[in-house]
Amino acid sequence: MDNQHKTLVGELTKLLLGGSAHVSFQDAIKGINPKLRGVKPDNMPYSIWQLVEHIRIAQWDMLQFSKDADHKSPKWPDDYWPTESEPADDDAWKGSLEQIDSDLDEFIELLEHSDIYQPLEHGDGQSILREALQLADHNAYHIGEIVAIRRVLGDWK
Repeated sequence: MDNQHKTLVGELTKLLLGGSAHVSFQDAIKGINPKLRGVKPDNMPYSIWQLVEHIRIAQWDMLQFSKDADHKSPKWPDDYWPTESEPADDDAWKGSLEQIDSDLDEFIELLEHSDIYQPLEHGDGQSILREALQLADHNAYHIGEIVAIRRVLGDWK
């Protein structure tokens, strides 16, 4: 990997992990009152749980798409959003958070060991670079919503 490629991958990794221009996922969920995970504030379409699950599902889909030409994405939009507003239990919450972390780590590993400019053999001209930018953009948007809901609920530092 040449220096320019290494620099770009480093910057993309920072973008994916957050914390520079926006709150990281870890900071957005840190210390959430468990009783508020499933609350939908007035005039908000989602709870924190639904946003966390949506991030998990969409990120998993982008990871699988990036590495597997045979991957079939869930049906949009129905299968990307959970219908239940709160997790079934603490294990469901923890499992979702763990998958978000592990899938992001796996995507970053893929990013570090791929020709990020090369169009994927499947898809419509997508590359690992495009998927990384889409993943970072998507997560940042919904992480911002998590912070906004926490503010409305009085649960933000």
